[in-house]
Amino acid sequence: MLYLYGMKTKAIIILLSLICQLSSAQESLPKQEVRAAWITAVYGLDWPKAKATTPDGRKLQQGEIIEMLDRLKAANFNTVLFQTRTRGDVIYKSLYEPFNSILTGRTGGDPGYDPLAFVVEECHRRGMECHAWIVAIPLGNRTHVNSLGNNSVTKKRPAITVAYKREFFLNPGNPDTKRYLMDITAEIVKNYDIDGVHYDYLRYPENAPNFPDRNEFRRYGDGRDINQWRRDNITEIVRYIYNGVKALKPWVKVSTSPVGKYDDTTRYPSNGWNAYDAVKQDVAGWLGEGIQDQIFPMMYFKGNNFYPFALDWKEQSNGRQIIPGLGIYFLDPKEGDWNISEVERQIRFCRSNYLSGQAYYRVKYLMDNVQGLYDVLTNGLYTAPALIPPMGWLDNQAPSTPKGLKLETADGGFTRLSWEAATDNDTRNAPMYVVYASNNYPVDTSDPVNIVAQRVSENNYTYLPLMPWTKKRYFAVSAIDRYGNESEAAQMDQ
Repeated sequence: MLYLYGMKTKAIIILLSLICQLSSAQESLPKQEVRAAWITAVYGLDWPKAKATTPDGRKLQQGEIIEMLDRLKAANFNTVLFQTRTRGDVIYKSLYEPFNSILTGRTGGDPGYDPLAFVVEECHRRGMECHAWIVAIPLGNRTHVNSLGNNSVTKKRPAITVAYKREFFLNPGNPDTKRYLMDITAEIVKNYDIDGVHYDYLRYPENAPNFPDRNEFRRYGDGRDINQWRRDNITEIVRYIYNGVKALKPWVKVSTSPVGKYDDTTRYPSNGWNAYDAVKQDVAGWLGEGIQDQIFPMMYFKGNNFYPFALDWKEQSNGRQIIPGLGIYFLDPKEGDWNISEVERQIRFCRSNYLSGQAYYRVKYLMDNVQGLYDVLTNGLYTAPALIPPMGWLDNQAPSTPKGLKLETADGGFTRLSWEAATDNDTRNAPMYVVYASNNYPVDTSDPVNIVAQRVSENNYTYLPLMPWTKKRYFAVSAIDRYGNESEAAQMDQ
């Protein structure tokens, strides 16, 4: 039997009135939509500002994340892309690479807690997914590599690294590179309850015909053109990681953030900046082969540099989830001084053309409410929660419907919602639950306005939204699995 509790107090009623009020004039919102934000750790761009060298510093560092997650939750975001590996260093305890200096001020410095475990737990408490964002190929400039000392992969595994234009990279042409990246990935997937692994810069440097991989090309080229060989190298890394992750935890999403234009379209050129030619990412090939679950193309463009290429991604998707990355940093007058209406149009375009959601680069510009973007989302475009779209190509069987849903008042003024646990075909994960509430019976579970909590589990009540015990008359509960399949909902007896 599962229970949700609430205490009737004046403070709760006041806060609930703020949480639950929705504009009567709001536009129709999708029930399923990825709403993601990139939290950038490299150079401390988004996080952290405080150094975890003392208990107080550690608390401040954690508090920065908590504030971000609280505000994302309040804006009805459901996915956090948290930078976990930056440039050959990481923000968790690893056997392969050292702690990033941003945590304590020195490379390898232990912050006294596990930042990745902390963020995963805090995301899940708020009903949000957490994806480990991994910067794949770049290793940084010489100064950065030297700062890592003997812990740098350039020293530990020099055969899989190369220097190019005063920077260091993993060499995609060396077959051991894919195994090294998979070792890092497996460490994360095995040790953390993450919902996805998300790869950035899984590509060659742009327009790099002289990338120093000629020895590998002579050895492994097998008669191919060098450009095709390089594309095949990246594809093989993607394939190897995807299959490796699915062998460990098949529900963990695998995604990349490729260059925002796949290739030239019939009517619109990419102006030389595309995934296929400039950086050797054959993303349409990955999608066609089914070795990606989600794609977050970096579509930091306006007008006809955005819309036709977004449609092209949709056409190439093979049923996988396409979530355009929106370049909201361009709203900053120092970056591009876009008008807020440009971002609003892009969100509506994604919805009207049935793309799977939107992602925002970077979270700072949401937190700073640049040009009122955060307000536009919370007061208009994101006024109701959304569930993550299901991954039917991996599992399309929903859990059983919960039974025996009851609402009652217990001794001490507590309200209690209880139901019998559901079951699922994948027994490795117990089903989670979505709670709905309405003043109408039966509760309309197709309307996202009625979602009041998601990712509810037996051990995860701490950060449930305050349940509207005094605001809504009826509740409904459905079960949902790690693949996003949702059961029919159990309704209360009228």
